[in-house]
Amino acid sequence: MKAVVALGGNALTGKDRKADIDKQFEATQETAKSIVKMIKNGWHIVITHGNGPQVGALLLQQKLSMAEVPQMPLHVLVALTQGQIGYVVQQCLLNEFKRQGIKRDVVTVITQVLVDENDPAFKKPTKPIGPIYGEEEAKKMMKYYTMGKVEDGWRILVPSPKPISIVEAEIIKKLAEKDIIVIAAGGGGIPVVKRGESLIGVDAVIDKDLASQKLANEIMADILLILTDVDFVFLNYGKENEEAIHEISADELEKHYKEGHFPSGSMGPKVEASINFVRNGGKRAIITSIGKAWEALEGKAGTQILP
Repeated sequence: MKAVVALGGNALTGKDRKADIDKQFEATQETAKSIVKMIKNGWHIVITHGNGPQVGALLLQQKLSMAEVPQMPLHVLVALTQGQIGYVVQQCLLNEFKRQGIKRDVVTVITQVLVDENDPAFKKPTKPIGPIYGEEEAKKMMKYYTMGKVEDGWRILVPSPKPISIVEAEIIKKLAEKDIIVIAAGGGGIPVVKRGESLIGVDAVIDKDLASQKLANEIMADILLILTDVDFVFLNYGKENEEAIHEISADELEKHYKEGHFPSGSMGPKVEASINFVRNGGKRAIITSIGKAWEALEGKAGTQILP
C-alpha cells in the first residue's frame, strides 16, 4: 500500500512551532519513530511537509540583512526550506532506521508545482507568512510587501493559488515504487507558471495540504494521511457541543464544509484536500495527530474520509 503522509503543526517544530534548529531535530526524531512503524508494516511512504516557521525565519533574516545582501524572491525561499527540512527529515529517518536495523534509502526531491498565472489569488494576497510586525515596522515593510492586520500586529500577505499539477510527480512515483522513502512538495511546493515552454517561479505560497492531495492522486497513492495537532476533525470545534467525526463520506463532509464548520485558516484546506483526494481515485483520506498515525492507518483512530 502506498501513502502520502502530510506532516504539519508540531510534527517538525514542536508545540511552540519555533524555527530553532535543535527543536526541529528533536521534534522530527519523534515523528520519525511513527513513520518507521508504518514502514516496518509494509507501507510505501511519500512524505510532504509545511514550512511556515522556516520560511518566516528566512524572511526575517532577509529583512535584517537587506542593506548588505541582495534579497531572494519568495519562490527561492520555498526551495531553500525544502532542502533545509528535507535534510532534517532524511537524517532523522536514517538514524531511526539504523537504530531499528532497517535498510532503506531516503531522498528529498526539490518539487515544483504548476499554478495558473491567472489564478484570482494573485490579485488578492491572503496567506499570512513570516513573523508578526509592530505598527512602525509594518509601515516600513509596506514598501516591499503587502501587509495585513492580524490580532497581535501585522504580517506579510502573499498569494496562495491552487495547485494544478506536480512537475516532478513521475520521478517521485518511480522512486516510491522502488521502495525509496521520498520527501517531496515541501511547503506546498515551489510555485511555477508556464510561459511558452518554460517554467518560471512566482512569488506565492501553495497550501501544503492541497499540494499533498494533488501529489497523492498523481502518484496513485491509496491513502492520504494528513497529520495535524488534533486527533479528529470536529463539528462545532471549541464549543460545548463539539463532536468528533470518526468516519464520514466525502459528500457528507462537504456538506459540513459548506456549512462553515472548518475555517479556511486551519482545518478547511485539510478537509478540502481529503474530499478532493477520494473523489479523484483515492481509497481513503485520514486526518489525525502524529501520535495516532499508525492506529489511524489501521482504521482505529482519526477521522476517516471515504468516497
